[in-house]
Amino acid sequence: MRRAFAILAVVGATLGLTACTGGAEEAAPSASPTPLSCVSDGDASAAVETSGEFATKPVTVFPSPLSVDETERTTVIEGTGDEVVEGDTVLVDYTLYNATSGAEFSASTYASGGRAAFAVDTDQYLSGLVKAVNCAAVGSRVVAVVPPADAFGDAGSADFGVGADDSIVMVIDVEAIVPTTATGAPQPPVDGLPTVELAEDGTPTVTIPETDPPAELQLGVLKKGDGQVVADGDSLIVQYQGTVWGTGEVFDQSWGTGTPASFGTGDVIEGFKQALVGQTVGSQVVVVIPPALGYGEAGNANAGISGTDTLVFVIDILAVS
Repeated sequence: MRRAFAILAVVGATLGLTACTGGAEEAAPSASPTPLSCVSDGDASAAVETSGEFATKPVTVFPSPLSVDETERTTVIEGTGDEVVEGDTVLVDYTLYNATSGAEFSASTYASGGRAAFAVDTDQYLSGLVKAVNCAAVGSRVVAVVPPADAFGDAGSADFGVGADDSIVMVIDVEAIVPTTATGAPQPPVDGLPTVELAEDGTPTVTIPETDPPAELQLGVLKKGDGQVVADGDSLIVQYQGTVWGTGEVFDQSWGTGTPASFGTGDVIEGFKQALVGQTVGSQVVVVIPPALGYGEAGNANAGISGTDTLVFVIDILAVS
């Protein structure tokens, strides 16, 4: 599960598609970026034959070498779900091939809970990958043939065995669009816990009681989802906001960043992990975390957290990836 996510993240990172690969000098402000258009099919993408049921490993055959100057996409299984748009976060299974040699070089696990997640954003992930899923309906299997300019560029990728002139064939099953907020049923508030009010976009505002913080971890379920139960070791997609009990100041949050946060249960502080494991996807929880289950005696100076600070998190559990 985590490898599928990591491979896709590595693909994006390896390509250097973020805007930080130039010098340290900031670029001058520019006009708003042109919205992505839907990619059309073409002779190359139509030449790729793939079989197998949706969300299972495909059997793929295509004439090699195969090369394109612009990304092409053909839909081989038509989905009936919502259409993916720029800015969405999607869950997919995928297999990637070197279009010159025909060799497979990366794939997700095609296992329950092993889907890969990425943002439909060319600033974060390779352009060809984003173009492949943009405008596709959930439930679709798409085949894309991607030129070097939309993939690894002039450098190629030695790690993946892709040369500077190699196009890439992608077979992608679009399995879900991740919601931006928890969608579970509202639950009664728990006495003694901070209260939470939600803006129209889901951003929480936390009001902390004017009392001493509890000595033990306290958890309240604000919305109860009916999705998959989170297990220790899962990789998750969440929205979250962290507040210091004593000051009421927000020290960290995913709200306002444009995309939810993604991480494994082993990558967070113990109290945050305990708040997640055993909950269901679609739930929203508020958790009060004592210092021992937070950043300990050392605190976190970068976040303005002392070794005695109790933390409050509101967490929307959006997906297991």
